[in-house]
Amino acid sequence: MNRSEYIRGELNEETRPTDPLTGLEVWIREATEAGAPEPTAMCLATSSTDAQPSARYVLMRGIDERGLKFYTNYASRKGEELDDNPRVAAVFWWPLLERQIRVEGYVERLSAEESDDYFANRPIKSRFAAAASPQSREVDSREELEQMVETLVAQYPDGPPRPEGWGGFRIVPDRIEFWQGRRARLHDRFQYSREGEGWSVSRLAP
Repeated sequence: MNRSEYIRGELNEETRPTDPLTGLEVWIREATEAGAPEPTAMCLATSSTDAQPSARYVLMRGIDERGLKFYTNYASRKGEELDDNPRVAAVFWWPLLERQIRVEGYVERLSAEESDDYFANRPIKSRFAAAASPQSREVDSREELEQMVETLVAQYPDGPPRPEGWGGFRIVPDRIEFWQGRRARLHDRFQYSREGEGWSVSRLAP
């Protein structure tokens, strides 16, 4: 099997981000400008109380001074696992730029007001889908899902309210790693670890 040679960039002590959350925003912007598909997609890993891990891609929907935001059905598998075990990991991967970012930390629920604001600004079809879907639960057919949506459309022609069981989480990171592919597998890796109100930084071997 042929393996790609990573040649698109480098990361060193002079060019690495000073603040990892700001650096994540910059790398997402650069991935967007490069034409990467779904540049905010992250593979989110959760774990059940009996230590069974599960992972799926979700879209990161905002960064603030505390961490990364995403939204889901709280009764979904990931929502229930996060309520039972708030420890979480996430990975961004941008093959066009030969970069990835790993995030580890814990989650906290966003306020109802923040979830309301986000939900109200989603496209109306996405609001109907989120309100109708019993996410992660078994359904008999696609037709059943479509009927659920049609029922909501008839009830709320101008768009449904945010369901009580749907809202946001914030990943509050305690570790963030920036990874830049390099030639001959000598990749650049910088790990940021939470230290009080700031971050300590170390270079990791590839």
